[in-house]
Amino acid sequence: MRSVKVADYMAQKLVTFGPQTNVIEALTAFLDHHISGAPVVDADGNLLGMLSEVDVMEIVIQDSYYNEGQGIVADYMRTPVDTVDPDADIYSLAERFVRERRRRYPVVRDGKLLGQISRRDVLRAARDLMGRSSG
Repeated sequence: MRSVKVADYMAQKLVTFGPQTNVIEALTAFLDHHISGAPVVDADGNLLGMLSEVDVMEIVIQDSYYNEGQGIVADYMRTPVDTVDPDADIYSLAERFVRERRRRYPVVRDGKLLGQISRRDVLRAARDLMGRSSG
């Protein structure tokens, strides 16, 4: 059986934010695109951090107490970011998902964001492989 790599199943068309993106724009993107998090990249495509729904909720809570307004993504993104290499084995990644209880990992090579792999992508790979072996 051939080795299945992260690159074979990662999503490549991602919603991303720049570090200067207004958090209200990020919140709107989460809602409009039905996503719960997105990578933050610079103009050259280098991964800088991740912004999640939880990060945005922290802003909402702060605003309710302090009425400070919004801010920018760079002020709230999470760093450093755990990443995955595109050549990583999908089975090893499945073990990592279980062990670390993550929803997704950015796929990065030499600092550049190439895509993102989620638990659902790993399950899709498993279904595809199991379907081949049973048919």
